Amino acid sequence: MLDTWSLKVLLTVGRLGSFSAAAGALSMTQPAVSRQIAALERRTGVRLFERLPRGVRATDAGRAALEDAARVLDGMTLLEARLRAHALAEAGRVRVQAFPSAATAFVPGCFGAFAAEHPGVELSLIVGRADAAAVLDGDADLALLTSRDPAPPAGLESVPLLDDELLVALPASHPLAAGRRVRLADLSGEAWIDGTHPDCLGPLSELAAALGGPPRVSHVCDDWNGRQGLVAAGVGVMVYPAMAGRAVRQDIRLLRPVPALPVRAVHAVALPEPSPAVRAFLELMTRYGRMAPAMDLP
Repeated sequence: MLDTWSLKVLLTVGRLGSFSAAAGALSMTQPAVSRQIAALERRTGVRLFERLPRGVRATDAGRAALEDAARVLDGMTLLEARLRAHALAEAGRVRVQAFPSAATAFVPGCFGAFAAEHPGVELSLIVGRADAAAVLDGDADLALLTSRDPAPPAGLESVPLLDDELLVALPASHPLAAGRRVRLADLSGEAWIDGTHPDCLGPLSELAAALGGPPRVSHVCDDWNGRQGLVAAGVGVMVYPAMAGRAVRQDIRLLRPVPALPVRAVHAVALPEPSPAVRAFLELMTRYGRMAPAMDLP
């Protein structure tokens, strides 16, 4: 099999038309260049250059070899550049599986910041239930989970991101919506809108203790916008994770519950040795989570 160095010597001789000139360009001796070309000719069984009193001239076979060698070396250069881009997180892809409230503001914010630093990396978002199996199955490169989920299976790395404060969303017309805080005991008679895990009411025992009894769940809705719509319509109230940020309807008010509901820890899971692009995205998510300020309620 021909090696890339032999092809480079071949191209340099063909370009300069001289063993001596090629030797100078390649920091080789003239006899070494001559032996390299002679070895190529023996290996291929054809004469590549006619030896002239001054210099050399490519034969028909030599000209064909020069054209093909140029294509091969260009391809090798492109391959090296592409691999280097992946190694430097300048190329590749990152597929993120996120639950709805994380996909509302936190993940899009991370995408925007990452795209500014790594514009050549393809980003994609998969919204659904928190599921580490998607990473093990190869359907996602990382998945977001919360402390309400079981521990990720063996073989996955867990990276802490942030502690998510839980607020309460009331319709703007609600009598208790004018303040910044609301006593959960004052909401004991309200209907509650639940969601799918992990965007659900959470450990019911803690909420029930603050309400003075189990919450009366009137609706269960998977869709984040649908849940907000139900609150805005005045048919119930809901727990609102702060990581959803300001993606809230204008006819809804967010308040801090008294007593505060336990925060939920959010973390990302990925394979222990992810691609450079996925590793860079995990590092950015960690920074983004640390910088996320507490929700500033009006």
